[in-house]
Amino acid sequence: MTLDSLSLQLCDIQGRLFVYACEQGCASVPFVEAYMLGDTAAAFDRPYDRTQWMGEEYLFEEVDEASGGLPRTKESFPEETLYWMGYTYRYWHFYTGESSREIYSTASANTMALVYPGFHTLDVEVAIDRLREMGSEKRS
Repeated sequence: MTLDSLSLQLCDIQGRLFVYACEQGCASVPFVEAYMLGDTAAAFDRPYDRTQWMGEEYLFEEVDEASGGLPRTKESFPEETLYWMGYTYRYWHFYTGESSREIYSTASANTMALVYPGFHTLDVEVAIDRLREMGSEKRS
């Protein structure tokens, strides 16, 4: 499957958002969970929503405010891991049509961080297929 340039831009924006949260000192797991299960990611799941073009600073503020203030910490996942995670989650939506909420229930932030060393070098669709297999094995 080949994504169009608009879809790839949305993958990049989401990857940059995850990195921006790290730069703001956010704890990675609470941020990713709040985002993936919240209204902002749901807006990204729609075919078109103005939120998709607001930029990572604005998007971060929306997630932070909606969660009542995300916890801050000096410890978070590395930026490369976070970018890959954000990019892959959005690509996953385009690839399978699953919602961000469904995707997160299959592969949490901790799962994504755990598999990053071996999966980030794979074609993104292969990585998603493997994550989906892992998720279905976990549920069995």
